[in-house]
Amino acid sequence: MGSTEGAAAARIQPSADVDDRAVIGPGTTVWHLAQVREDAEIGADCIIGRGAYVGPGVRLGDRVKLQNHALVYEPAVVEDGVFVGPAAVLTNDLYPRSVDVDGKLKRTDDWHAQGVTLREGCSIGGRAVLVAGVTVGRWALVAAGAVVHRDVPDFALVAGVPARRIKWVGRAGEPLLPTDDPGTWRCPRTGEEYREHEGTLTEADPAPTA
Repeated sequence: MGSTEGAAAARIQPSADVDDRAVIGPGTTVWHLAQVREDAEIGADCIIGRGAYVGPGVRLGDRVKLQNHALVYEPAVVEDGVFVGPAAVLTNDLYPRSVDVDGKLKRTDDWHAQGVTLREGCSIGGRAVLVAGVTVGRWALVAAGAVVHRDVPDFALVAGVPARRIKWVGRAGEPLLPTDDPGTWRCPRTGEEYREHEGTLTEADPAPTA
């Protein structure tokens, strides 16, 4: 069972496979049949769902949720407050092959892993596939079943195969509504406003940091 920071606070189910070299933060729960590989770092108050996989050296921030059977392959970086839905896959090989051109089984040194980066607060829908090397921006939302092959801007809602932006969303996750001021959007739940400029969205009045 892997090492923990605040070991008494971390909860690791007996059927989970957590490498001794992994670090599990306080308040984190690793559920049945999940696997956390060597040198992975998982922050505080995370939930690693049943059957989820966290590859070697993967870094998860605080308050991350990996739902059942989510697969996070190295060297992915997942920032604070990210949600990864059930059976979503973060891939790491742009040109996958089982064998090399000589027909020999490929090993770790035969290819270059490119991790997916998930920025703060973003959400990945169930069974979505993220192609190696892409970055999903802050508070963005990837719809269920989408295939993401290029970077997703902050606050974008993307859907489809391949994924494309269909709306903007706020920090609450709900689609934003246009205001009477062109280029300005408002969250229907929180009232927060956002400004659009040349295909990007930013907070009109950024929330204060703790």
